[in-house]
Amino acid sequence: MNFFRNFIKKSKIESAAQTAPKKKQNRQFEEIENYSRFRKLTSYETALYSALKEAVPVIDAAISKIIRLVGNFKIKCESKSTTIEINKFLENVKTGPCGIGIENFIASYLNQLLTFGTAIGEVIPRVSCNKNNCRYEIAGLYNASLKNIELKPDSNVLKILIYNKSKSALIKNPEFIFVSALNPDPGQIYGNSIMKGLPFMSNIFLKIFSAIGNNWDHVGNARFSVIYKPAPDSAERLDVKSCADQIATEWSRVMSSESSADFIGVGDIDIKVIGADNQVLDSRVPVRQILEQIVSKLSIPPFLLGLSWSTTETMSAQQADLLTGDLEAYRRILNPVINKICSIWLKFNKIQTNFEIEWSYVNFKDELRSANARLLNAKSAILESKF
Repeated sequence: MNFFRNFIKKSKIESAAQTAPKKKQNRQFEEIENYSRFRKLTSYETALYSALKEAVPVIDAAISKIIRLVGNFKIKCESKSTTIEINKFLENVKTGPCGIGIENFIASYLNQLLTFGTAIGEVIPRVSCNKNNCRYEIAGLYNASLKNIELKPDSNVLKILIYNKSKSALIKNPEFIFVSALNPDPGQIYGNSIMKGLPFMSNIFLKIFSAIGNNWDHVGNARFSVIYKPAPDSAERLDVKSCADQIATEWSRVMSSESSADFIGVGDIDIKVIGADNQVLDSRVPVRQILEQIVSKLSIPPFLLGLSWSTTETMSAQQADLLTGDLEAYRRILNPVINKICSIWLKFNKIQTNFEIEWSYVNFKDELRSANARLLNAKSAILESKF
């Protein structure tokens, strides 16, 4: 009898702590958190910037706004008939499997340029024959993917070599291909994305919203802490683990039951919601600060993105003027591309003429101001002529 008592005293009491396993969540947009890894894999970081546009809607919205605000254009030639013909061609040229019109091509080309810093396009020629002769014509325009193309410097510093990655060979007919780079570094072929410098800030931005989402997930799908405290002199203290297993099984059955069910236990059982006493941090200030950094890098006035930040009329006008300057810079990058397309069309049609690109006004306010200025000047001239 004494031996049995000594055995009971020396018995090891097993721990009753249990942790319900939580399914590991797949991290979205790992390219943003580990963007340094992608910088080593690709020279223009296509995976990183594609993930940025998908993860942060304000970046995608800003790029879309810039593309629309760049506007459209018309070609004006010395001959009126040539002007009509070339503009008709530009309005009806095929741009990929589904697109029609050079505006679709320019929008896709500019989107690629702003997103990755480098854009590549191609004029697709074909031979058209009739009873009398055969001639070349433009079948369509194509936006090439940067994943399939590699740019290398030539011995001539003013030229570049374009390689097909899959075939490891030079592209045939490079005269039909045009490449644009946005603010390239000295000595570099590839340009810089408009999003350069944003991965770090965007990573913090996403962490804040991810934490907010997790907090709401915990509020809507609460986790519980079930603590069982056996009496000091109770026989259940010797077999705590089996009691805890039984409590955990019954609690899981109650929580997973589709119909209402009650949990009934014997002893001192304490049930609490995990994280109920947690203090939710105020995210308005840090989110505002990060958004300011993102918007300033994208050069878009906040009011165009639906951000109701306090501003004055003078400040809004200055922001609009700065945006106009950026849009003019993008147009200057696109002008050589449009010139090359039009020059190839004129060459195929054996037309020798000069032409110019006439862009539309950036917005209606600029046109209205110019019209009001001309009207006031005309009124002043009439009054001066009377006196």
